[in-house]
Amino acid sequence: MAGYLIKRLATAIVVVFGITLVTFLMLHIVAPSPGQTVLGPKASQAAIRAYNHANGFDRPWYEQFGTYLNHVLHGNFGWSYKTNQSVNAIFAEKAPLSAFLSGVSLIVAVAIAMPLGIYQAVKRNSIGDITATTLAFVLYSMPVFMVALLMIQVFALSLGWVDPNVSQDQSLSGALNDWKDLILPIAALATTAVASYSRYQRSSSLDVLAQDFIKVARAKGLSNRLVYSRHLIRNASLPMITLIGLSLPALIAGNVLIEYAFNINGLGLLFVNSLQNDDYNVLLGYTLLTAVLTVVGNLIADLALTVSDPRIRLV
Repeated sequence: MAGYLIKRLATAIVVVFGITLVTFLMLHIVAPSPGQTVLGPKASQAAIRAYNHANGFDRPWYEQFGTYLNHVLHGNFGWSYKTNQSVNAIFAEKAPLSAFLSGVSLIVAVAIAMPLGIYQAVKRNSIGDITATTLAFVLYSMPVFMVALLMIQVFALSLGWVDPNVSQDQSLSGALNDWKDLILPIAALATTAVASYSRYQRSSSLDVLAQDFIKVARAKGLSNRLVYSRHLIRNASLPMITLIGLSLPALIAGNVLIEYAFNINGLGLLFVNSLQNDDYNVLLGYTLLTAVLTVVGNLIADLALTVSDPRIRLV
Protein backbone atom coordinates (compact mmCIF):
# COMPACT_ATOMS: atom_id res chain seq x y z
CA MET A 1 0.00 0.00 0.00
CA ALA A 2 2.74 2.45 0.94
CA GLY A 3 4.68 1.74 -2.24
CA TYR A 4 1.55 2.18 -4.33
CA LEU A 5 0.77 5.52 -2.71
CA ILE A 6 4.31 6.76 -3.28
CA LYS A 7 4.16 5.83 -6.96
CA ARG A 8 0.75 7.42 -7.43
CA LEU A 9 1.79 10.61 -5.67
CA ALA A 10 4.93 10.82 -7.83
CA THR A 11 2.81 10.35 -10.94
CA ALA A 12 0.36 12.96 -9.69
CA ILE A 13 3.12 15.50 -9.22
CA VAL A 14 4.38 14.92 -12.76
CA VAL A 15 0.86 15.22 -14.20
CA VAL A 16 0.05 18.43 -12.32
CA PHE A 17 3.44 19.90 -13.28
CA GLY A 18 2.88 19.05 -16.95
CA ILE A 19 -0.62 20.54 -17.00
CA THR A 20 0.59 23.71 -15.30
CA LEU A 21 3.50 24.06 -17.75
CA VAL A 22 1.32 23.55 -20.84
CA THR A 23 -1.31 26.01 -19.58
CA PHE A 24 1.36 28.56 -18.70
CA LEU A 25 2.90 28.34 -22.17
CA MET A 26 -0.46 28.50 -23.95
CA LEU A 27 -1.51 31.61 -22.07
CA HIS A 28 1.76 33.38 -22.75
CA ILE A 29 1.78 32.42 -26.43
CA VAL A 30 -1.86 33.08 -27.31
CA ALA A 31 -2.89 35.87 -24.94
CA PRO A 32 -1.59 39.45 -25.06
CA SER A 33 1.05 40.63 -22.61
CA PRO A 34 0.01 41.19 -18.98
CA GLY A 35 0.98 44.85 -19.33
CA GLN A 36 -1.48 45.35 -22.15
CA THR A 37 -4.19 43.48 -20.24
CA VAL A 38 -3.74 45.54 -17.07
CA LEU A 39 -3.18 48.95 -18.64
CA GLY A 40 -5.79 48.57 -21.34
CA PRO A 41 -5.79 48.77 -25.14
CA LYS A 42 -5.15 52.52 -25.17
CA ALA A 43 -1.90 52.27 -23.18
CA SER A 44 1.27 53.30 -25.03
CA GLN A 45 3.90 50.72 -25.91
CA ALA A 46 6.36 52.49 -23.65
CA ALA A 47 4.00 52.16 -20.67
CA ILE A 48 3.37 48.48 -21.47
CA ARG A 49 7.08 47.74 -21.73
CA ALA A 50 7.74 49.55 -18.45
CA TYR A 51 5.01 47.57 -16.67
CA ASN A 52 6.22 44.25 -18.06
CA HIS A 53 9.81 45.04 -17.08
CA ALA A 54 8.85 46.12 -13.56
CA ASN A 55 6.94 42.84 -13.00
CA GLY A 56 9.41 40.55 -14.76
CA PHE A 57 7.16 39.73 -17.70
CA ASP A 58 9.90 40.55 -20.20
CA ARG A 59 12.12 37.76 -18.88
CA PRO A 60 12.40 34.37 -20.66
CA TRP A 61 9.36 32.15 -20.20
CA TYR A 62 11.25 29.52 -18.20
CA GLU A 63 12.32 32.13 -15.65
CA GLN A 64 8.75 33.37 -15.35
CA PHE A 65 7.51 29.80 -14.98
CA GLY A 66 10.09 29.08 -12.30
CA THR A 67 9.00 32.18 -10.38
CA TYR A 68 5.35 31.15 -10.67
CA LEU A 69 6.08 27.61 -9.43
CA ASN A 70 8.00 29.00 -6.48
CA HIS A 71 5.03 31.16 -5.55
CA VAL A 72 2.60 28.25 -5.93
CA LEU A 73 4.71 26.02 -3.70
CA HIS A 74 4.44 28.73 -1.04
CA GLY A 75 0.65 28.86 -1.46
CA ASN A 76 0.62 32.08 -3.46
CA PHE A 77 -1.31 31.99 -6.74
CA GLY A 78 -0.67 35.62 -7.54
CA TRP A 79 -3.02 38.53 -8.06
CA SER A 80 -5.94 39.05 -10.40
CA TYR A 81 -5.09 41.71 -12.96
CA LYS A 82 -8.72 42.80 -13.24
CA THR A 83 -9.98 42.85 -9.65
CA ASN A 84 -6.65 43.59 -7.91
CA GLN A 85 -7.37 40.80 -5.42
CA SER A 86 -5.27 37.80 -4.58
CA VAL A 87 -6.30 34.65 -6.42
CA ASN A 88 -6.31 32.82 -3.08
CA ALA A 89 -8.91 35.21 -1.70
CA ILE A 90 -11.08 34.97 -4.82
CA PHE A 91 -11.02 31.17 -4.76
CA ALA A 92 -11.76 31.07 -1.03
CA GLU A 93 -14.78 33.28 -1.65
CA LYS A 94 -16.22 31.42 -4.62
CA ALA A 95 -15.14 27.80 -4.10
CA PRO A 96 -17.70 26.86 -1.38
CA LEU A 97 -20.67 27.55 -3.66
CA SER A 98 -19.16 25.59 -6.55
CA ALA A 99 -18.24 22.71 -4.23
CA PHE A 100 -21.79 22.67 -2.87
CA LEU A 101 -23.29 22.48 -6.38
CA SER A 102 -20.95 19.66 -7.41
CA GLY A 103 -21.29 17.74 -4.14
CA VAL A 104 -25.07 17.85 -3.92
CA SER A 105 -25.53 17.05 -7.61
CA LEU A 106 -23.17 14.08 -7.24
CA ILE A 107 -25.07 12.76 -4.21
CA VAL A 108 -28.41 13.18 -5.98
CA ALA A 109 -27.10 11.50 -9.14
CA VAL A 110 -25.69 8.49 -7.29
CA ALA A 111 -28.80 8.13 -5.11
CA ILE A 112 -30.98 7.94 -8.23
CA ALA A 113 -28.68 6.16 -10.69
CA MET A 114 -27.59 3.18 -8.57
CA PRO A 115 -31.06 1.85 -7.64
CA LEU A 116 -32.31 2.72 -11.12
CA GLY A 117 -29.53 0.75 -12.81
CA ILE A 118 -30.07 -2.24 -10.51
CA TYR A 119 -33.82 -2.12 -11.15
CA GLN A 120 -33.20 -2.07 -14.91
CA ALA A 121 -30.94 -5.11 -14.68
CA VAL A 122 -33.37 -7.07 -12.52
CA LYS A 123 -36.29 -6.10 -14.80
CA ARG A 124 -34.31 -6.45 -18.00
CA ASN A 125 -36.27 -5.80 -21.22
CA SER A 126 -39.36 -4.74 -19.27
CA ILE A 127 -41.27 -1.58 -20.15
CA GLY A 128 -39.58 0.22 -17.27
CA ASP A 129 -36.12 -0.86 -18.43
CA ILE A 130 -36.77 0.16 -22.04
CA THR A 131 -38.21 3.53 -20.99
CA ALA A 132 -35.32 4.29 -18.62
CA THR A 133 -32.75 3.20 -21.22
CA THR A 134 -34.31 5.45 -23.87
CA LEU A 135 -34.38 8.44 -21.55
CA ALA A 136 -30.79 7.76 -20.47
CA PHE A 137 -29.55 7.69 -24.06
CA VAL A 138 -31.39 10.92 -24.89
CA LEU A 139 -30.09 12.77 -21.83
CA TYR A 140 -26.57 11.35 -22.18
CA SER A 141 -26.37 12.67 -25.74
CA MET A 142 -27.38 16.19 -24.67
CA PRO A 143 -24.76 18.69 -23.43
CA VAL A 144 -25.34 19.92 -19.91
CA PHE A 145 -25.99 23.51 -21.00
CA MET A 146 -28.82 22.30 -23.27
CA VAL A 147 -30.39 20.45 -20.36
CA ALA A 148 -30.08 23.63 -18.28
CA LEU A 149 -31.73 25.79 -20.94
CA LEU A 150 -34.59 23.31 -21.36
CA MET A 151 -35.16 23.21 -17.62
CA ILE A 152 -35.22 27.01 -17.45
CA GLN A 153 -37.73 27.16 -20.28
CA VAL A 154 -40.03 24.44 -18.92
CA PHE A 155 -39.91 24.77 -15.13
CA ALA A 156 -39.12 28.47 -14.72
CA LEU A 157 -40.63 30.27 -17.70
CA SER A 158 -43.49 28.00 -18.79
CA LEU A 159 -44.67 26.42 -15.53
CA GLY A 160 -43.37 29.11 -13.16
CA TRP A 161 -42.44 26.59 -10.47
CA VAL A 162 -39.11 28.25 -9.73
CA ASP A 163 -37.59 31.67 -10.22
CA PRO A 164 -35.26 31.83 -13.25
CA ASN A 165 -33.17 34.49 -11.50
CA VAL A 166 -30.55 32.92 -9.26
CA SER A 167 -29.33 34.75 -6.17
CA GLN A 168 -26.21 36.83 -6.88
CA ASP A 169 -24.86 36.40 -3.38
CA GLN A 170 -21.31 35.06 -3.71
CA SER A 171 -21.26 33.37 -0.31
CA LEU A 172 -22.63 29.87 0.23
CA SER A 173 -24.67 30.95 3.25
CA GLY A 174 -26.24 33.76 1.25
CA ALA A 175 -27.09 31.46 -1.64
CA LEU A 176 -28.62 28.90 0.73
CA ASN A 177 -30.97 31.56 2.05
CA ASP A 178 -32.54 31.40 -1.40
CA TRP A 179 -32.10 27.64 -1.72
CA LYS A 180 -34.96 27.26 -4.21
CA ASP A 181 -32.81 29.12 -6.75
CA LEU A 182 -30.32 26.26 -6.64
CA ILE A 183 -32.84 23.53 -7.51
CA LEU A 184 -32.54 23.90 -11.28
CA PRO A 185 -28.72 24.14 -11.39
CA ILE A 186 -28.38 21.03 -9.21
CA ALA A 187 -31.04 19.20 -11.22
CA ALA A 188 -29.30 20.04 -14.51
CA LEU A 189 -25.94 18.81 -13.25
CA ALA A 190 -27.43 15.67 -11.72
CA THR A 191 -29.57 14.77 -14.74
CA THR A 192 -26.69 14.23 -17.15
CA ALA A 193 -24.77 12.33 -14.46
CA VAL A 194 -27.75 10.05 -13.78
CA ALA A 195 -27.95 9.18 -17.47
CA SER A 196 -24.31 8.07 -17.45
CA TYR A 197 -24.22 6.38 -14.05
CA SER A 198 -27.41 4.38 -14.55
CA ARG A 199 -26.10 2.87 -17.79
CA TYR A 200 -22.90 1.71 -16.08
CA GLN A 201 -24.82 0.41 -13.06
CA ARG A 202 -27.20 -1.55 -15.28
CA SER A 203 -24.34 -3.11 -17.23
CA SER A 204 -22.43 -3.99 -14.06
CA SER A 205 -25.54 -5.50 -12.47
CA LEU A 206 -26.22 -7.65 -15.52
CA ASP A 207 -22.66 -8.99 -15.36
CA VAL A 208 -23.03 -9.86 -11.68
CA LEU A 209 -26.40 -11.55 -12.20
CA ALA A 210 -24.73 -13.87 -14.69
CA GLN A 211 -22.06 -14.98 -12.20
CA ASP A 212 -22.01 -18.44 -10.67
CA PHE A 213 -22.27 -17.25 -7.05
CA ILE A 214 -25.65 -15.70 -7.85
CA LYS A 215 -26.83 -19.02 -9.27
CA VAL A 216 -25.51 -20.85 -6.21
CA ALA A 217 -27.29 -18.41 -3.89
CA ARG A 218 -30.56 -19.03 -5.70
CA ALA A 219 -29.96 -22.78 -5.71
CA LYS A 220 -29.68 -22.64 -1.92
CA GLY A 221 -33.23 -21.33 -1.83
CA LEU A 222 -32.48 -17.69 -0.96
CA SER A 223 -35.23 -15.29 -1.87
CA ASN A 224 -34.62 -12.69 -4.56
CA ARG A 225 -34.58 -9.99 -1.89
CA LEU A 226 -31.71 -11.68 -0.05
CA VAL A 227 -29.83 -12.45 -3.27
CA TYR A 228 -30.04 -8.84 -4.36
CA SER A 229 -29.24 -7.31 -0.99
CA ARG A 230 -26.40 -9.68 0.01
CA HIS A 231 -24.76 -10.46 -3.31
CA LEU A 232 -25.89 -8.20 -6.13
CA ILE A 233 -25.82 -4.66 -4.78
CA ARG A 234 -22.31 -4.62 -3.33
CA ASN A 235 -20.61 -6.45 -6.20
CA ALA A 236 -22.45 -4.50 -8.89
CA SER A 237 -21.65 -1.16 -7.25
CA LEU A 238 -17.85 -1.59 -7.25
CA PRO A 239 -17.30 -0.19 -10.79
CA MET A 240 -19.35 2.86 -9.80
CA ILE A 241 -16.66 3.83 -7.30
CA THR A 242 -14.12 4.22 -10.07
CA LEU A 243 -16.63 5.96 -12.32
CA ILE A 244 -17.47 8.51 -9.64
CA GLY A 245 -13.79 9.30 -9.11
CA LEU A 246 -13.21 9.69 -12.84
CA SER A 247 -16.29 11.91 -13.21
CA LEU A 248 -14.97 14.67 -10.96
CA PRO A 249 -13.43 16.55 -13.91
CA ALA A 250 -16.75 16.32 -15.76
CA LEU A 251 -18.58 17.77 -12.77
CA ILE A 252 -16.09 20.63 -12.60
CA ALA A 253 -16.46 21.27 -16.31
CA GLY A 254 -20.22 21.06 -15.96
CA ASN A 255 -20.05 23.68 -13.23
CA VAL A 256 -18.52 26.10 -15.72
CA LEU A 257 -21.45 25.75 -18.11
CA ILE A 258 -24.12 25.59 -15.39
CA GLU A 259 -22.82 28.63 -13.51
CA TYR A 260 -22.60 30.56 -16.76
CA ALA A 261 -26.13 29.54 -17.80
CA PHE A 262 -27.64 30.45 -14.41
CA ASN A 263 -25.24 33.34 -13.69
CA ILE A 264 -24.05 31.78 -10.42
CA ASN A 265 -21.07 33.50 -8.81
CA GLY A 266 -18.86 30.44 -8.39
CA LEU A 267 -15.55 29.26 -9.77
CA GLY A 268 -17.11 28.29 -13.10
CA LEU A 269 -18.39 31.78 -13.86
CA LEU A 270 -15.09 33.18 -12.59
CA PHE A 271 -13.26 31.03 -15.14
CA VAL A 272 -15.45 32.27 -18.00
CA ASN A 273 -14.99 35.91 -16.99
CA SER A 274 -11.25 35.39 -16.63
CA LEU A 275 -11.08 33.96 -20.14
CA GLN A 276 -12.82 37.02 -21.50
CA ASN A 277 -10.53 39.35 -19.54
CA ASP A 278 -7.24 37.48 -20.11
CA ASP A 279 -6.74 37.24 -16.36
CA TYR A 280 -3.69 34.96 -16.45
CA ASN A 281 -3.22 34.18 -12.79
CA VAL A 282 -6.86 33.26 -12.24
CA LEU A 283 -6.84 30.97 -15.28
CA LEU A 284 -3.63 29.31 -14.15
CA GLY A 285 -4.93 28.88 -10.61
CA TYR A 286 -8.21 27.37 -11.82
CA THR A 287 -6.40 24.96 -14.15
CA LEU A 288 -4.05 23.89 -11.37
CA LEU A 289 -6.96 23.38 -8.98
CA THR A 290 -8.81 21.27 -11.55
CA ALA A 291 -5.72 19.13 -12.18
CA VAL A 292 -5.20 18.51 -8.47
CA LEU A 293 -8.86 17.59 -7.92
CA THR A 294 -8.74 15.21 -10.88
CA VAL A 295 -5.66 13.40 -9.60
CA VAL A 296 -6.98 13.28 -6.02
CA GLY A 297 -10.36 12.00 -7.23
CA ASN A 298 -8.74 9.16 -9.13
CA LEU A 299 -6.53 8.24 -6.17
CA ILE A 300 -9.45 8.22 -3.73
CA ALA A 301 -11.46 6.06 -6.14
CA ASP A 302 -8.64 3.51 -6.37
CA LEU A 303 -8.23 3.35 -2.60
CA ALA A 304 -11.97 3.13 -1.98
CA LEU A 305 -12.26 0.33 -4.53
CA THR A 306 -9.48 -1.57 -2.78
CA VAL A 307 -11.14 -1.21 0.61
CA SER A 308 -14.51 -2.28 -0.81
CA ASP A 309 -13.15 -5.30 -2.65
CA PRO A 310 -10.51 -7.31 -0.72
CA ARG A 311 -9.74 -9.28 -3.92
CA ILE A 312 -7.93 -6.25 -5.30
CA ARG A 313 -4.33 -5.78 -4.25
CA LEU A 314 -2.38 -2.60 -4.85
CA VAL A 315 1.11 -3.23 -6.14
